[in-house]
Amino acid sequence: MSESSKTGVLLVNLGTPDEPTAKGVKRFLEEFLHDHRVVDMTRWIWCPVLHGIILPIRSPKVAKAYQSVWMDEGSPLMVYSKRQAAKLEQELGLPVALGMSYGNPSLKAGIDQLLEQGVEKVVVLPLYPQYSGTTTAAAFDGIAKACKSISTIPAMTLIRDYHDHPLYIKALADNVRAHWEKNGRADYLLCSYHGIPKRYADNGDVYPQHCQATTELLRAELGLDESQMGMSYQSIFGREEWLKPYTDKTLEQMPSQGVKSIDIMTPAFSVDCLETLEEIAIEAKETFLEAGGEQYRYIPCLNDSDEHIAMMAQLIQSA
Repeated sequence: MSESSKTGVLLVNLGTPDEPTAKGVKRFLEEFLHDHRVVDMTRWIWCPVLHGIILPIRSPKVAKAYQSVWMDEGSPLMVYSKRQAAKLEQELGLPVALGMSYGNPSLKAGIDQLLEQGVEKVVVLPLYPQYSGTTTAAAFDGIAKACKSISTIPAMTLIRDYHDHPLYIKALADNVRAHWEKNGRADYLLCSYHGIPKRYADNGDVYPQHCQATTELLRAELGLDESQMGMSYQSIFGREEWLKPYTDKTLEQMPSQGVKSIDIMTPAFSVDCLETLEEIAIEAKETFLEAGGEQYRYIPCLNDSDEHIAMMAQLIQSA
């Protein structure tokens, strides 16, 4: 990469509350759920529901969930994201800044941090392996909005997705193998992806195709067949139909189908966060065991592992 001193990297993730309180969660959810990419309902219908029902009811509940996974240094998503940025900066020898689509540090703050270091070209890496309009496109929207107040916009290269990148698949596979070596192998390996409304996919969002491709490539890399490994979707919200099969329903059915032990991983998440540490590692485990399952093991995200950082570095260098 030429003129490396003038090139910088913006790592983008969804974001997280600043504090695990009802007030902090409400502030974060308000910004997140106001994004039309996330909830595309007509505003005059959605806003009264959001402010009158959802935020008052959900904020205290979600705050308790965050409290159960909060780390000494802060939110898991933020802690691991900061570690990723620091390691990637060391690996590349380039300035690396964090920018969150919602919450702090904002996308604008991340871009400003790079500009203050004299950066003239920015490689933007949203840490969503599988593209979705609800995540990747929302990040690109936010970057465009952040640039409105910048007089001289830096040259930008946007990395859209890496769902089938060989190093990403290998990193996932090696993570699974390390888990098996330490804990033994379960009857079944389940890949749980964050869900989106089915309507979004029907309207052209390629997210489910990307999730399926990741699963198939990982299955081939691990030498498994469809009876040993599959996929599902989690984090379902509201009454609308979302992508299926649902993770919780899948886990409820498996023990009756002879699957008594399960390994579960979350390939759509680049770092551990509320949706992996609380929803999958804790809540989903209870669902499986209550349905008659005997062993349930969560495989952590790639987080700031050396393989994950090396993959990011190659993505950025190729861009």
